[in-house]
Amino acid sequence: MNATQYDAIVIGSGAGGAAAAYRLVSGGMRVLLLEKGGHLPDDGSTLDVQRVVHDGQFLSREPWIDGQGNAIVPEEHFNVGGKTKWYGAALFRFGAHEFLPDASHACLGWPITSTDLAPYYEQAEHLLGVRTFDCEPDLGRIVNRLQASKSGWQSSPMPMSLAADIASHPNEAAHFDGFASVKNLKGEAENSILPQLQGRTNFVLLVNAEVEGLLGEPGSPATASGVRLRDGRTFCAPRVLLAAGALHSPRLLSRYVLENGLESVLPAAALVGRYVKLHLLTAMVSVSFGIKKDLIRKTTVLINEQFPHSSVQPLGFDSELIATLMPRFLPHVVRREVAKRAYGFFLQTEDGSDGDNRVRLGTPPVLDYDEVRLPGAAREHRRFTRAFQIALLKAGLISFTKRIGLKGTAHVCGSLVCGRTPADSVVDANGQVHGMRGLYVVDGSVLPRSSRVNPSLTIYAWGLKVADSLVRGFQREEFARSHAGPETAYVA
Repeated sequence: MNATQYDAIVIGSGAGGAAAAYRLVSGGMRVLLLEKGGHLPDDGSTLDVQRVVHDGQFLSREPWIDGQGNAIVPEEHFNVGGKTKWYGAALFRFGAHEFLPDASHACLGWPITSTDLAPYYEQAEHLLGVRTFDCEPDLGRIVNRLQASKSGWQSSPMPMSLAADIASHPNEAAHFDGFASVKNLKGEAENSILPQLQGRTNFVLLVNAEVEGLLGEPGSPATASGVRLRDGRTFCAPRVLLAAGALHSPRLLSRYVLENGLESVLPAAALVGRYVKLHLLTAMVSVSFGIKKDLIRKTTVLINEQFPHSSVQPLGFDSELIATLMPRFLPHVVRREVAKRAYGFFLQTEDGSDGDNRVRLGTPPVLDYDEVRLPGAAREHRRFTRAFQIALLKAGLISFTKRIGLKGTAHVCGSLVCGRTPADSVVDANGQVHGMRGLYVVDGSVLPRSSRVNPSLTIYAWGLKVADSLVRGFQREEFARSHAGPETAYVA
């Protein structure tokens, strides 16, 4: 295709890609949204524990290796809506201090403030229907016991992107965390954002459209001009937005840099793929007498300021799912009975940024990440996990823990970090790749910090912010073009 058909191409339909596409289209731009996967089925299979958890039917199964050459398969999803179809719907804003650098924890700073992102947080919350739910009785008793001990545990309602009446649909209410809703009861990219673009003549969504490479202007490789799909099709636009995810966007950029000899030309080339973050994650199963009857469960977040980079949230898991987290040496019937009396918790600690934690090209590709490089984060997570386990024990619950390993990439971010200069970042405060024209990044790879909470809402907000800046520039160009005289228009 020789002529420009679109004003912008967005690669990836997850949180950042869908949010950016929404703002670009609503701003009058002609947008092509490309998704590597297809639509998920609506036959109920995405709520089936056997298919989703035990068989991993909807995972990508893309082979990788770690930094030591061991085979791993990250838990990635290639489908319309990306990981948002499968997330736990907890949508937090980052705190103001979490946009600042924190040298003691090896955290980079943002080139923007929380105030800069605030209007986009608000817009994303509106699009996704974020609300809070009352703490249910079983969890309420646990929280009350924790706080009665005066050990510093603070609770607050968790902002959730769930339908207000989800409790009226028990199967969905018990299977939203880690499952894709069939009745559209969870706010996510496909069903909350993309439907608002249906019928718009300036929007096209192509599914099963894997991008193999980026295209540049002939003779000017530092100017992005389109994409090439694996099936050979090419599409052109003066703006290309990477939203393929923190494991995949840096590979597209790395490949383009190498193919076009930009290693010594592109200012931030040496940082592409670096500063990967995953969160340090532990699942905890806590057991006490009495069958637990809470349905939604994931209603309250817990923090303790002795551990400023960490948080606890309940897992939205029923007893069937909790049983999958229990020690395998226990007979199945024992796991099942104990799980009925258990609550699940998800403990996460912000990891800092180390340049050696990175995504590298290869066959298979490499995810070289080691928490040993971040001793401050590893130390806090160990202490945090132990402190919460002890607090629960004093509250009458015995807890088992299970670390989430390298393949747990639900919160992966940071491989194309944004910053103020090419010396410390790949992307600037407007989402543009340093040293390149027309290439932007709108997924979680830009995050210099992952914070103590889930990053999804921040990725939505970043996508809206970058796209809003592009729309304003586009509209200025259109205004200038429409008001140019015949001679000026001819010259242009």
